[in-house]
Amino acid sequence: MEKLNVPTRRGTVLNGALFPAGGADTVVIAITGIHGNFYSNPFYYNIGDTLTAGGVDFIYAQTCDAFGEIRTFNVRTGRPELIGSWNEDFNNTDEDIEAYLDFAKEAGYRHVILAGHSLGANKVIYYLSRHHDKRVERFILFSPANLTYLTGGVTEAEKRTVREQVARGDGQKRLPFCLLGWIPCVADTAYQWLFTSMLNNVHVERDGDFSEVSQITHTGALVIGTYDNFTYGDPAGFLSNINDHMPTAKENRLIFLEHTGHTYQQKEQELADDILELVKEWEGK
Repeated sequence: MEKLNVPTRRGTVLNGALFPAGGADTVVIAITGIHGNFYSNPFYYNIGDTLTAGGVDFIYAQTCDAFGEIRTFNVRTGRPELIGSWNEDFNNTDEDIEAYLDFAKEAGYRHVILAGHSLGANKVIYYLSRHHDKRVERFILFSPANLTYLTGGVTEAEKRTVREQVARGDGQKRLPFCLLGWIPCVADTAYQWLFTSMLNNVHVERDGDFSEVSQITHTGALVIGTYDNFTYGDPAGFLSNINDHMPTAKENRLIFLEHTGHTYQQKEQELADDILELVKEWEGK
């Protein structure tokens, strides 16, 4: 595994990792979700090791919220930066993904598969809905995050605090409580979670806002564990509903991993094996 320092257009350097197979033509780039780092999501090691053994490169692509706080630097200003889930700006989604795609282009890969787990999957949806990027051949969405479910426990008093803090110009100050009960963050970040539709792009309800999903022209695969607890008890229906709203629905592959949840505990290797088989099938077409 090799460490990656990938600069964005705004100068912020994102810290990822490359699992190199050696001479590979294909790379799978996996955009992480919130706190979706190696420690909380060890399945990345299984995917990386399995793909490289099969002759495919893998990039673990941290964005701005893989940890609560990430010490990095800005190549434009030359100054250190502190990024993380505490101050993430969803408006940087395009730049973050483009930084890894630019790296892949410069590295000379012929086939690029853009993947994302949890909120990272929502980011991939957001990006592909806005950019019909020819550098990307396929997508893989691992357990997209149902933001309606995740934010359902935020109280009206907490929502009011977020609105008031942003309105009085204190959006970059930390909230007096943890968003969702576990994310210490500034009010501007909480406001995006609660009151914008930017990454709130997948739903259990058939009549939910699928305007982003419906703009995707790429084909690919959607993956979920049958115990995923962010879906109101219906992971299969949740995933199928997302796919049904895609123009490419009939061409996409749906993968249901039995008896595992949002981060694929106890099924990490099965997930990795499924991904390698999928990528090899795509390489053969």
